[in-house]
Amino acid sequence: MKLLLRFFLFRFSLLSLLALLALATCPARAADSAAPAAPADPLATLRAGHPRLVFTPQEWAAFDQRVKNRKQDPQFDALLSQLENNARKLLDRPPLGYKKIGYRLLAVSREAFRRITTLAVVYRATHDEAFARRAEKEMLNFAAFSDWNPPHFLDVAEMTAALAFGYDWLHDSLAPESRAAIRKAIVEKGFGEGLDPKLPRNNWQRLENNWNQVCWGGLTLGALAIAEDEPQLARDTLTRARAGIVNGLKPYAPDGVYPEGPGYWSYGTTYQVLVIAALESALGDDWGLPRSPGFMESAKVMFQLTAPSGYTFNFSDCAPRRLFEPALYWFAKKLNTPALATPPISDAETTRFLPLVALWWPDKGLPATKTAPPDMPLAWKGEGINPVAVFRSSWTDPNAMWLAVKAGAANANHGHMDAGSFVFEADGVRWAIDLGSQDYESLESKGLKIWGRQQTSDRWRVFRLNNFSHNTLTIGDQLHRVDGRAEFENFWLTSLDNPLFSTGVTVNLLPVFAGQATKVKRDFVFRSSPSNSFTIEDRIKGVAPGTEIRWAMATKAQVQFYDDKYVANSDGKDIHGKSALLTQDGKQLRVRVKVGSGDFINAPPIGLTVYKDVSPISVNDENQGFEAIPADPPKNDYDALNPDTRILIVRVKVPASGNVRIIVLLQAEEHEVKITSDDGHIRTIRQMQGMDKFNP
Repeated sequence: MKLLLRFFLFRFSLLSLLALLALATCPARAADSAAPAAPADPLATLRAGHPRLVFTPQEWAAFDQRVKNRKQDPQFDALLSQLENNARKLLDRPPLGYKKIGYRLLAVSREAFRRITTLAVVYRATHDEAFARRAEKEMLNFAAFSDWNPPHFLDVAEMTAALAFGYDWLHDSLAPESRAAIRKAIVEKGFGEGLDPKLPRNNWQRLENNWNQVCWGGLTLGALAIAEDEPQLARDTLTRARAGIVNGLKPYAPDGVYPEGPGYWSYGTTYQVLVIAALESALGDDWGLPRSPGFMESAKVMFQLTAPSGYTFNFSDCAPRRLFEPALYWFAKKLNTPALATPPISDAETTRFLPLVALWWPDKGLPATKTAPPDMPLAWKGEGINPVAVFRSSWTDPNAMWLAVKAGAANANHGHMDAGSFVFEADGVRWAIDLGSQDYESLESKGLKIWGRQQTSDRWRVFRLNNFSHNTLTIGDQLHRVDGRAEFENFWLTSLDNPLFSTGVTVNLLPVFAGQATKVKRDFVFRSSPSNSFTIEDRIKGVAPGTEIRWAMATKAQVQFYDDKYVANSDGKDIHGKSALLTQDGKQLRVRVKVGSGDFINAPPIGLTVYKDVSPISVNDENQGFEAIPADPPKNDYDALNPDTRILIVRVKVPASGNVRIIVLLQAEEHEVKITSDDGHIRTIRQMQGMDKFNP
């Protein structure tokens, strides 16, 4: 192994020299002109001694002082008590074994990170030797594993990071023979074949996703931890990491929207932050990484993607989760924006990065009240691989109305067929939901190859990942085009002084329906005042007559249906349709639909959309109105169930013209606007339209 490793190091040193010569003879790209030049020796400024990873001796001293005064900060005291409780539980637990789930050892590696960092931080806080000895035992156990599962290199990277932190933070309290064993494991099991770019499984070195950040992150931490004992390995690793990790930063551009969704923002960004912080603490240099387009801005984007309920917009392979990100404490310090540091949530005990919060804790404690970062607009659009637009009625009202809309493409890493999809909250209820991801092993164990991104890949056979489960359109019962990329158009914000105040965005969905239509545009019109409603208007042209178009919205709410009669403001003609009343957590949401094929105009005072020269397709149930179906996948043995969930559906048969308009209004019942009618009485819009008799 050592001979093989030396051969790799010699070859990488030669490749690094050739790369530097090539850079010296080629003109630099304008985008890279501001990047600092790499030093001839990446270890020239290495801080002597330990600890030096992520936190400097001065920062550890500040932590010690904070611990002494912990009772003066109840929130910090509660966090430290939680960590101490977690550490005490570990004292009696058996060591982890080498146990893979499918082909992954990742769960063990992540638990190793949690155990080692928790024990190290609590040892520093309490000076109780029991915690140091247990951490030492944990590290020696992992060091004795036969390998750290290099075929799935995320497992290696996280285990390397775990032992690097334990080795560095507990360095002086470890027995010399323990340090030697841990250091040897980092060299042989952490690096091993991981530096060989010719191995197909090491393609992460060039990828533009979370793998790049986590894998380079783990190796960078390992190299910095053992640099004085393995200087050549550390130099070669840092040289290659500096050239490679910039790829993982590219997806943040231009506005900070991480295309893999909030959950993977957490994963990739946390390791990116650990790398930057470790470079600063160990070398006094951040390699210019924080200046990558969109990276620092991504912290505030996470707040945009978080609803009033505290749950995020879980697009791509992400589950709905409350916003608590230890990495945001680092951003809060760097950006001097305390509001970015959100208090730990009740289930944070299992968060493996929780110990970092105690060390990144704000000098003045957390803000007394929960507030949004300053200068955050109510309507916002972020471009990138998977563009997102977000609208809200307030940053402080927990019952505020909030709408998040997605464009983009399914072939993005961890992408779903969700272009044009949306999630909606009002009155503290998430009415329109995203079903989220499905456990990878549950699919892989059934033989599905879920990482392909071609049109015929197994991935799109999975119900939660294709368009049939998302809040978007489907034409002709066909999958979205994987290579089609939906884009935003016409993002607007009218003046607050305008009585017709609205914000909104248009999504051009034609690329995901290539070959099925000549025009597919979806307009989201958000009216936070006075009606507290939003409208989705789908304008579709050039579809083969007789084709079915399916409008869908997944929800946890109970659904009832009512026949409604709308009065068109343009000419007073009746337009018949249907409405659905959604009930959840004691709240109600009215959803109304109209379908037609003619041109249309807006009726802003009411917030409804009506047709000019109305030519409705039909008034029968087959072509107009809602239905609700259980959100059950097709009868495949691999699809996850979605209990207590249903999909609100509108089905439309395309007329001879090939053109269709589908207009859906969503409005919280208690927010219905009251206006004065011709007879002087004040009534709600629903009462004005003769709908009061349908109020259950």
